[in-house]
Amino acid sequence: MADEKSFECAAPELLCNDKTKNVFHDDDDFVDPFIGLMIEREKEYLPKIDYLRKLRSGELDISVRRDAFEWISKAHAEYNFGAICFCLAMNYLDRFLSVYDFPTGKTWAIQLVAVACLSLAAKMEEIEVPSTVDLQVGEPKFVFEGKTIQKMELLILGILKWKMQAYTPCSFIDHFLEKINDDEHPSGPLITRSIQLIMNTIKGIDFLEFRPSEIAAAVAIHVSGEIQATNIDKALSGIMLVEKERVMKCLELIQDLTTISGTSAASNVPQSPNGVLEVTCLSYKSDETTVESCLNSSHTKRRRLDHQL
Repeated sequence: MADEKSFECAAPELLCNDKTKNVFHDDDDFVDPFIGLMIEREKEYLPKIDYLRKLRSGELDISVRRDAFEWISKAHAEYNFGAICFCLAMNYLDRFLSVYDFPTGKTWAIQLVAVACLSLAAKMEEIEVPSTVDLQVGEPKFVFEGKTIQKMELLILGILKWKMQAYTPCSFIDHFLEKINDDEHPSGPLITRSIQLIMNTIKGIDFLEFRPSEIAAAVAIHVSGEIQATNIDKALSGIMLVEKERVMKCLELIQDLTTISGTSAASNVPQSPNGVLEVTCLSYKSDETTVESCLNSSHTKRRRLDHQL
């Protein structure tokens, strides 16, 4: 699935060139059409608007997301997947949790969802994808059969309406760094620090308040050293698509994150049709015990995945 066409809207290097104008420079009559389209469409790939409120209020169990994050982080590092794969997996997880009535008392279910989200993200982004069974690293409490994980993948695909090419901060960061730094292509260390900081923002829930483009703009300002008020105004001058107030609020959170955690932007980070095919009973194995749970979903035609396992 990770073919060249699938990255036409996601890969920053395909969106920017020396002749492309930008959203950070003073040109009130022009907005980069590619970035404009991406920012317009990114809202289609966000969790439900009340998701953050429910996590903060306890209406949704925040430990469910935390446990899934920890496992995805471990498996991501084990296979040395890229940053976009990690961001996509967490995007799928948050969107799924925001709309699906998660069964209570099913401690195994969140691990199954996490495995399926990472598997789908790897199929979208990575060239080499391990089998779904092999993805289960780190001595997991439950070990699922491949067919069980595939059924969960189908459920997630249906719940997310097959919208899997989500925009993440990684989709915008290269472009924003270039425009903040006077159209100079960002250096490798600058991009590395930005990606590390983006990944650091995913663990907590506070950054769920912001869109990927807003996070990317704030990260670009932070790592570029544009922290003085006058420099921030310059960096954001002429911007028409990302709200300055929201970027500033996100920037404050990033500064708090790097201060409170004792880390910096250079810190190490652990390395469609609607509906879905009917899912009847999902089974998993824990030691020698097999447990089954029925997950209901609508019936539809499944499209073929290029990296089908």
